Amino acid sequence: MTRRTTLALTCAAAGLVLSACGTTQPSAEEETDDTGDSTSEAASGPISVTDQAGRTVELDAAPERVVVLEWGQTESVLSLGVEPVGVADVDGYITWDTAEELDPETTDVGVRGEPNLDAVFSENPDLVIVEATRGDPIIRQLEEYDVPILVTEAANAEDPVGTMKETHLLIGQALGREDDARADVEEFEAAVEEGREAIDAADPENRSFTYVDAYADGANVAIRPFGQGSQTGEIGEELGLENAWTGEVDDVYGLGNTDVEGMTAVSDSTLLYTGTESDPWLSELERNPVWEDLAFVREDRVEEFPPGIWTFGGPGSSMQLVDAYVAAFGG
Repeated sequence: MTRRTTLALTCAAAGLVLSACGTTQPSAEEETDDTGDSTSEAASGPISVTDQAGRTVELDAAPERVVVLEWGQTESVLSLGVEPVGVADVDGYITWDTAEELDPETTDVGVRGEPNLDAVFSENPDLVIVEATRGDPIIRQLEEYDVPILVTEAANAEDPVGTMKETHLLIGQALGREDDARADVEEFEAAVEEGREAIDAADPENRSFTYVDAYADGANVAIRPFGQGSQTGEIGEELGLENAWTGEVDDVYGLGNTDVEGMTAVSDSTLLYTGTESDPWLSELERNPVWEDLAFVREDRVEEFPPGIWTFGGPGSSMQLVDAYVAAFGG
């Protein structure tokens, strides 16, 4: 994993009890490369895991040719030291997830919701990682080929942060790199603790936030608040902040839908959003009198997160979110 440089971290060696179903034998052995940094090799021997659809996945050895059909799982695979041979929507990953660098020459196997199966299997994978909510038809199509399929969860509004950790640990087990995956999760936990301390030390006057993304359709702007059960919102609350959006959200990603008038309900919070040059929604709102009268606009409480933070990513993206929250509330 790309290690954070903005906060000095120490991984908690104890106090973290996390597990995903499955076993690997034997455990990875630690080595030291010629730079002096600690590295590890994948476990040798057979691997058996139970994926997040309850399926038993049997592997003769740690997979080396991995195809990944979701961005957050692509991030996890990269962070664990494996270069995937195929990824769904390579350009999209490079744009939206900067936590782990993907080779732009990686084979693009189609869009995430509708992969090109010929492209997938032309890479001769020994493991394909798919996301559960993309639907049973894709999984059934993949299962027709004699290649192990690992079904994972990208999100779960009942426990979004816990799901992120479990998914990363599961992928670590399937790749024979469980120790590395656990170290990544521990680093995230340490980042949250340190971020909470930084925000507490700053003692911001307003701890209430509303994180949104939005898009413009002509003069109309659709706004999507990340509410209760969203990974981004829950990370903010783990840092000691309060997610102001308590409206209706979906049961997978914790996302709501509203318009400018709906934002009056969270006017007293700090508005957070991720910058992008691809959509002029904010400039459209600057001509809207309702928007201009919202308290977070009048009182200059609109904070932009850096681009390229994937809000449904693994520990790396989640630590980028921690950094962004600390910059907004701990400065």
